[in-house]
Amino acid sequence: MKRGPRMADIASDDPDLEELIACPQCDALYVAREPASGERIMCRRCHHVLIAPRSGAFGRIVALAVTVMILMFGATFFPFLGINAQGITNRASVFDAALAFVDGGWMMGLSVAVAALIVLIPAARAALVVYVIAPLALGRRPWPGARRAFRWSEDLRPWSMAEIFVIGVAVALVKVSDLARVEYGPAFWMFAGLVVVIVLQDATMCRWTIWKTLEDRRP
Repeated sequence: MKRGPRMADIASDDPDLEELIACPQCDALYVAREPASGERIMCRRCHHVLIAPRSGAFGRIVALAVTVMILMFGATFFPFLGINAQGITNRASVFDAALAFVDGGWMMGLSVAVAALIVLIPAARAALVVYVIAPLALGRRPWPGARRAFRWSEDLRPWSMAEIFVIGVAVALVKVSDLARVEYGPAFWMFAGLVVVIVLQDATMCRWTIWKTLEDRRP
């Protein structure tokens, strides 16, 4: 396992700024060096993985991003949950939940926020990832605006809250299950699978490798 030099080593070597990489967890600076496939470069201070190139990773990332978009479409419009209480059954999708606030005047802003944070932003981020990495996976030059698109996808990452939504639903179901019989719709399982796919996509993605490939193949 390879590790980067300490910050003191960087100051003495006086490297080009473009060769530096900062740990996203503790902000320690290192000189970026590309390891062999399968090896990782970790932060000496907090042990966060900084660079971890994998053979065939671009193709897997594209496949996972496309899976995210497909699951997100189904999870939005298929029934999410059904509640049966005293003979009365009600089923709703995530789309129905977002529309529930439309007629509430100022509450419409909440409807837009729910739709954006849970559905639109994760789907947009997946689409941006496909746009950036698909040509790289095919060994071609990046498409126009690929660097900007990848920066947008990284900026949207903290606002992609599909995982938070699933955790909130799980907590709410603990309370609701005591009052009514809960039926899980297909969208519930799609969201559960969606969380797993998003985690796998982020774990497979080596951002330093993507930035370097975009730079090396820039027209």
